[in-house]
Amino acid sequence: MAKQKGYDSGSIQVLEGLEPVRKRPGMYIGGTGRDGLHHLIKEVADNSVDEAIAGHATRLDITLMADGGVRVEDDGRGIPVDKHPKTKKSTVETVLTVLHAGGKFGGGGYKVSSGLHGVGISVVNALSKHLKVEVYMDGYTYVQEFERGAPLYELKKTGKTDKTGTCITFYPDETIFEMIDFEYEWVIDYLRHQAYLTKGIKASVTDDRIAQDYGFYFDGGIKSYVKHLNLGKDVVDDEVFYVDKTVEDCQIELAIQYVDAFTESVKAFANNVYNPEGGTHLTGFRAALTRVINDYARKNGLIKEKEENLSGEDTREGLTAVILVKMPDPQFEGQTKNKLGNPEIRGYVEQVLSEYLNYYLEEHPAVAKKIVGKALLAARARKAARAARENIIRKGVLEGSGLPGKLADCSSRDPSNSEIYLVEGDSAGGSAKSGRDSKTQAILPLRGKVLNVERARLDKMLANNEIVTLIKALGVGIEEQFSMDGLRYHRIIIMTDADVDGSHISTLLLTFFFRHMQPIIDRGHLYLAKPPLYLLKSSGGKRQYAYSDEERNELISKLVADRKERGTKVDKADDKKKQAGLSDIQRYKGLGEMDADQLWETTMNPENRVLIQVRLEDAEKADAIFNKLMGTEVELRKNFIQTHAKFVKDLDV
Repeated sequence: MAKQKGYDSGSIQVLEGLEPVRKRPGMYIGGTGRDGLHHLIKEVADNSVDEAIAGHATRLDITLMADGGVRVEDDGRGIPVDKHPKTKKSTVETVLTVLHAGGKFGGGGYKVSSGLHGVGISVVNALSKHLKVEVYMDGYTYVQEFERGAPLYELKKTGKTDKTGTCITFYPDETIFEMIDFEYEWVIDYLRHQAYLTKGIKASVTDDRIAQDYGFYFDGGIKSYVKHLNLGKDVVDDEVFYVDKTVEDCQIELAIQYVDAFTESVKAFANNVYNPEGGTHLTGFRAALTRVINDYARKNGLIKEKEENLSGEDTREGLTAVILVKMPDPQFEGQTKNKLGNPEIRGYVEQVLSEYLNYYLEEHPAVAKKIVGKALLAARARKAARAARENIIRKGVLEGSGLPGKLADCSSRDPSNSEIYLVEGDSAGGSAKSGRDSKTQAILPLRGKVLNVERARLDKMLANNEIVTLIKALGVGIEEQFSMDGLRYHRIIIMTDADVDGSHISTLLLTFFFRHMQPIIDRGHLYLAKPPLYLLKSSGGKRQYAYSDEERNELISKLVADRKERGTKVDKADDKKKQAGLSDIQRYKGLGEMDADQLWETTMNPENRVLIQVRLEDAEKADAIFNKLMGTEVELRKNFIQTHAKFVKDLDV
């Protein structure tokens, strides 16, 4: 084989120091968009949280500065300022300029920490156009500054202080990030979680740009977190079960409260890191919960001798729980830390929950009876749902080769190239079928308002024709049979009228996807179509569309300006429509007012349409909003409407 021309040792790049970070930032912070930008704050602040977990800090303050910088300060021990034996530089400079240099590798710096790789603070330095570190230690202040990762001078002592801790101020490099505007709400959410998970820490954020500040302090820790998650829900008992126990060298914290709901909300954390896929701590928790509730129910005659045990699913219906374990050497599966893998943690969690939940149920018989009663009701509903599912499967409704009769499918069999429009009503469905690209676009008209699944179990859902038709068309199944492998369309587009009824139908469908098909949202397959609000017809027959009042006004102003520029006389006394040379301005009330060509041109043509991707950035907030809007508590909805009424621009009455 001939040697490739020009390919020799000189072709191999060797990236030293922090160069790899600047060259490939996505490898270290996930990307250079919004999430990557905010990850910088997390990397710095997590070090302060680790100080608090270790018992050396009580305060974490984040300031979003008016000049675009971020300041993160704690009252911990401070980064060591002495010379590092290996680098011969100050330890401060070492941790800020050397990847994988940190106090989290078993050298005694931290017994428990959330960071494992020692890349955090050096990555922030590499991706900042300017960074300043101040260390308060032994009565003195030490300062050093950096530019794009390179030190401007050596660490120097600048004066006396009675403070302890570390303060880092950084300015993200605009040549690397797509945006450099930090979001106040993101910082609030981050600090709220850290305050819940680090009992006793005082966390605050100040936004100098808009003169706002907010603080958190939760003496109850994850007990307060569970109360927060259940805000506005009907709880089985006001008291939250809570236990904090150390086994070997691991701290196990558990908080549990049941609510009148059909879903479970269990959040598992290891060293303050959220594990969305659970792991050994969650496995141990579930095993102990199921066993303890079954043992109590049998011992007290709540389950008869010949009756089968409650399943784990039954015992978790309506459960809200937070599991927090803190350990010296957490083993996560993958860089993202989605799942905890330490085998010993399963036994520790199981041991703690079994012992203390058993005590709790024995000492609170009224609450125990309610919990078991709810689980027994769930078991009966599960059997009814199974019977309903088997019945419709037997009829070939969910499975088999046939597709719903009302579905106008596309000819493509490649899911990545196929999309389905969920259309409100048969009228709009007819226009959509006539105007679509039949090769890649499928149409499923939905009659009336679909079932509100927020307060419906599976058996009731499977008795609803529109829900069953939707499940069948998508091909993913439901509940235990749910699998993304069967997804027939990679774009699922909700297309409803731009009025109150249309918004309600959208919300009902979003509730269904959030509660029963969340992976579809997580993987970016769900969209909302945005039909135009206005059609502007010129005297010459030209059509233009506006998707908001602002866009309509801008179009009119542009048309008026164009006419003036061409020398057309524009009478000031005329109304805007005449000034712009328009014969008509039509406000659409619904999709049914458009013919097939208009619907294609405005809402379905990939070259012109406006699609809004549904993203789930905060599951807790989404859960709270769906509970308010679609739950049984009228007062919650009333308060929501009153609070947000002042922000409504268009009201369709």
